[in-house]
Amino acid sequence: MSVDILGAYWTTAGPVQIRTGREWSLFDWPDRCAEAKRVGMSGLGIWHTDLEHLLERYSLAEIKQIFDDSGLRDLELEFLNDWFVPPGDEKRVASDGQRDLLFEAAAALDAHHIKIGNLARSPATVERLTEAFGELCADAANRHGAPLTYELMPFDINAASLEAVLRIVGGAAAPNGGIAIDTWHLGKMHIAPDELRAIPPEYMTYVELSDGMQENMPDHSQETTRFRRLPGEGEFDIPGYVRVLADIGYTGPWGVEVLSDALRELPMPEMFQRTVDTAVDQIEKGLKP
Repeated sequence: MSVDILGAYWTTAGPVQIRTGREWSLFDWPDRCAEAKRVGMSGLGIWHTDLEHLLERYSLAEIKQIFDDSGLRDLELEFLNDWFVPPGDEKRVASDGQRDLLFEAAAALDAHHIKIGNLARSPATVERLTEAFGELCADAANRHGAPLTYELMPFDINAASLEAVLRIVGGAAAPNGGIAIDTWHLGKMHIAPDELRAIPPEYMTYVELSDGMQENMPDHSQETTRFRRLPGEGEFDIPGYVRVLADIGYTGPWGVEVLSDALRELPMPEMFQRTVDTAVDQIEKGLKP
């Protein structure tokens, strides 16, 4: 079975310090691309701070050439916060600068998608989010061909449910707007695989696999950034999610986003190989007739 695996940024970046320090990777871009090719990945992800760091050494054209020369196809860009904050607000000013960075990169790198959401936990109504998502998608359509994916997650203080995210994406009804599903978030939100059948196929844009434990740790922020598990090494029904998502028409790459201290400590070859091996095993179980 041929399976497309996208190594998300936090899975393949190595020993970074999420939210607390250096977020850009010590692994050089050519080395990441070469390792992805070796283990059979179809693509990689780039976080916005890592992109800024890469641009100190490479042009966008050079980043694209290195990626293409490695035979990779699927490139993820993330993450855009505060795109719905009123214009003129200092958060929106920073967000607009980040938008320009990601949109320019999406055009030059032929990105598979750009992930957006509300990791910053800025407040807004669902109505405002719907309006702003439509505006953001319209701007994106004029600047690049990559769809925008709204990530469903329990940390979103405005839309912490599948129903709410569907209201936003469906209400905007943008051809280039969809949903990003992460199985770690699904597990923590107690969303069963069959509940995903509510997602219209046209909005099912991107999927990430990540495992974990049902019982929450005391510090949820630390749990999500330090203690996730590779697919099949936790308690979530990864094959069940894969099966339903394939049933509703998802045909894109399967991202693997595992934010884990243990994974970050591994040598680069082992980190990449285990990412692919565990993901392929769970996907094949889910897609087995």
